[in-house]
Amino acid sequence: MTMKPRLVPEWIEGQKINEVLFCEEFLQQYPMVSVGGTFFTVEGLVSDENLLKRRIYDRIKHHVTTGLPKKVSNLLEVLRMECCTGNLPLHQDRIHLANGTLFLDGRFSGAKDFCRNRLPVAYEPGAAAPENWLCFLSQLLHPEDIPTVQEFFGYCLIPSTKGQKMLLLTGKGGEGKSRVGIVLQSLLGSNMKTGSIAKVENSPFARADLQNMLVMVDDDMKMEALTQTNNIKAIVTAELPMDLEKKGQQSYQADIRVRFLAFGNGTLQALHDRSFGFFRRQIILEAKERDPHRKDDPYLAERLCREKEGIFLWALEGLRRLIRNDYQFTLSDRAKANMENAVADGNNLVDFMKSQGYFRFQADAGASSRDLYETYELWCKDNALHPLAQKTMTSFLKQNESTYNLEYTNKITISGGRQARGFLGIELLQRPFL
Repeated sequence: MTMKPRLVPEWIEGQKINEVLFCEEFLQQYPMVSVGGTFFTVEGLVSDENLLKRRIYDRIKHHVTTGLPKKVSNLLEVLRMECCTGNLPLHQDRIHLANGTLFLDGRFSGAKDFCRNRLPVAYEPGAAAPENWLCFLSQLLHPEDIPTVQEFFGYCLIPSTKGQKMLLLTGKGGEGKSRVGIVLQSLLGSNMKTGSIAKVENSPFARADLQNMLVMVDDDMKMEALTQTNNIKAIVTAELPMDLEKKGQQSYQADIRVRFLAFGNGTLQALHDRSFGFFRRQIILEAKERDPHRKDDPYLAERLCREKEGIFLWALEGLRRLIRNDYQFTLSDRAKANMENAVADGNNLVDFMKSQGYFRFQADAGASSRDLYETYELWCKDNALHPLAQKTMTSFLKQNESTYNLEYTNKITISGGRQARGFLGIELLQRPFL
């Protein structure tokens, strides 16, 4: 049997490949754009470039017999330049879904455009209510905290940081918190990344890994206090491009619109940051204690994920409510108390300023920074607590002058008629230094 000769494509010129012609033909078959060196299709981010290499390999292997790996890599780089474009907008008025595009005003189109994030879930307005998911949440959380999770799920569907919050789910262990992350990944697919909040804060390269992601989940948050909090705070509230760095590459500017969801046995604490700014970026929800008679279902995650079309509609309802409320999350009294407790645990100055018997607020009184700090040290000793540094205390009170009706000044009169730095509006009732 005589075999038909294989057709030689136009991009083969003698023993060489015309790289431009090859790329033009390839992009007609597989439309893509390249933004900042990253490929995107109408399905969103190309997270694995090895698939592109395999397609290139399959296309040229019958016409090139030597140096295939190098030629494949070279053609990939030419492709990157051939389809390079300036940017892809961060659409916050629509959600790119598996079967089209849903606009938040209610319109739906089956058309697909190039986008940064396309979710692997279809829009099915008639999908059944996710009964298993709602039952699971009712067992995991207090009922007044479920709307918060619903709004946060919706918040994760669009590339926005207008809510300026991260969500922490805490518990003693065994409640099933991690299944929340599994269900969220069924909605987001490759647009969600798992990682460590501590690594994001401490590693110079971790932020670049979050580029083009919608959510990062920390499934086992470390309880060690963060040595610094600048990166986390900046990402949670990011509205401008950030400086990113990859190993062996020059740093560059790029947008990051990633949200943090973390599970742990305690709250996120900072070693040095005592500001309210660190804590106000957190929503802390506490899971119910595990029912000792509960029988664990090893297939629960799979059953929950099968309801993802219904869970998407549930999350969409939360997103629309969040937007109506100008991105202010629904917080129960329990959640607010969790935040106050976290602030107090991370900064015992908060409890000191609420204490009685050590000082009182008095408009015509004043206390030097030194005297006030020594009174604070006495309070710490009485309560078996470790006092923070004097500089930390002074900085905290200066930042919260309006909260406590204090005024920082350098004209507090002390013994001998001398003047020192301190605060007006407070009178000391305990003076351990006398």
